[in-house]
Amino acid sequence: MAIAYISIGSNIDRDKNIPSSLAALAQCFGALVVSSVYESEPVGFTGEVFYNLVVGFESDWEVKAIAKKLRDIEKEHGRTREAQKFSARTLDLDLILYGDLIVSDGRLQIPRDEIERYAFVLEPLAEIAPDLAHPINGKTYSALWQVFDKTGLKQKPVVPAWLAKA
Repeated sequence: MAIAYISIGSNIDRDKNIPSSLAALAQCFGALVVSSVYESEPVGFTGEVFYNLVVGFESDWEVKAIAKKLRDIEKEHGRTREAQKFSARTLDLDLILYGDLIVSDGRLQIPRDEIERYAFVLEPLAEIAPDLAHPINGKTYSALWQVFDKTGLKQKPVVPAWLAKA
């Protein structure tokens, strides 16, 4: 079995969509390792702030089946594929890692380059998998986060109301 890591983000009905997506992921894949929730400014556009986090789970599913299930969960949460890349969204579920697999097949890119580009992906990943090594560059996620340029970073850990009740 491999460990899959999913980056989760929402800035539309985020207090509903994030916990609902966690429930859907747990129902489908079982126990989840869940990072803190980070409130992040949108990247590439102006809009409401996001909640972002990363979850991990063990799976023996084929990678394309996981990716399809993630698209199905997004669709169930009102996500449409017509939206442009940098825009508000109800739910964004990205398979960022799957064991040490390296895939470049159209839209399916593993590991996702967002891991090293965006703090809202790297920081929560480094939190739950600090000693895991990137399958291409071999550096651990804690080491990558340590040297990440945090200049002007507009991101902070938060405890959303739905999480405080748990």
